[in-house]
Amino acid sequence: MAKVTRDDVARLAGTSTAVVSYVINNGPRPVAPATRERVLAAIKQLGYRPDRVAQAMASRRTDLIGMIVPDARQPFFAEMAHAVEQAAAERGKMVLVGNSDYRDEREVHYLRAFLGMRVSGLILVSQGPSERAAAEIEAWDARVVLLHERPEAIDDVAVVTDDVGGAQLATRHLLEHGHPYVACLGGTEETPSVGDPVADHVEGWRRAMHESGRSTEGRLFQAPYNRYDAYQVALGLLSGPDRPPAIFCATDDQAFGVLRAARELRIDVPGELAVAGFDDVKEAGLTDPPLTTVYSDRPAMARAAVDLVLDDALRVSGSRRERLKQFPSALVVRRSCGCGEPAPSV
Repeated sequence: MAKVTRDDVARLAGTSTAVVSYVINNGPRPVAPATRERVLAAIKQLGYRPDRVAQAMASRRTDLIGMIVPDARQPFFAEMAHAVEQAAAERGKMVLVGNSDYRDEREVHYLRAFLGMRVSGLILVSQGPSERAAAEIEAWDARVVLLHERPEAIDDVAVVTDDVGGAQLATRHLLEHGHPYVACLGGTEETPSVGDPVADHVEGWRRAMHESGRSTEGRLFQAPYNRYDAYQVALGLLSGPDRPPAIFCATDDQAFGVLRAARELRIDVPGELAVAGFDDVKEAGLTDPPLTTVYSDRPAMARAAVDLVLDDALRVSGSRRERLKQFPSALVVRRSCGCGEPAPSV
């Protein structure tokens, strides 16, 4: 059976091959609705399948978006990757995801691999400042959008949430419950990199503590971002003589580890220990007790990142601040802080 070509579709639809191309690629020129319907009907009738490899060779771009995350096993990154995939599908694109495992060499590996595939663009959730990654992006002259984190070494368009403001909201709320102070479970680095969301969460905690006249000295504790290692840190912290009355965790996954440790040590939450996190992953509403946390609008951030990476007109030039798209954070109050469950909406 002869292979169906674009010429066959054009003849059946009574139009040119260029118009068929515009319909298949959703541009670059508009097509009248009636003509579009004829082309789509011809494609369906003939069973035409576009040759994506040939298209990629001709345009030097594919229908793929590359996305690099530190660890897709963590709920926040899994939900963010899913949101990007949905947003990309709305634009007729597919997403390839690679895990850097918080290692520069893995990040550079995926940068080279995805850019070598001629992806339409790259969405990068970087683990920190990487001169090698920045050099790779510059060498390929790649379309890159930074998501969630904005490393100082990579000066590109970025989509983030208000990490400092969100952490302030959570810490203030814990203090309003009358606790003498709030401890903070931060990241693993003593000197976090500029643009690191966890560093911003710690900064928001510091500001809220200082605003209320509380000292932060000796009240910041280092912990990995995942629940398993954070659980081990929390066991030591909560077993000691100076157990804090309240803890703000830089990530929800850390907070899950704290809740597990508290239960194992028979510490009542929130009666003896108040806990709050950051991210509002779906699991946060299912913990015991449900976790008070900070919401970031991942679906909106994902759509913005996809739009920015695909649309040249949106990739405005200007100062670093002008190329930053920041979404607001919001406090989600549940029982782990000491509040009752909010009344259901009517």
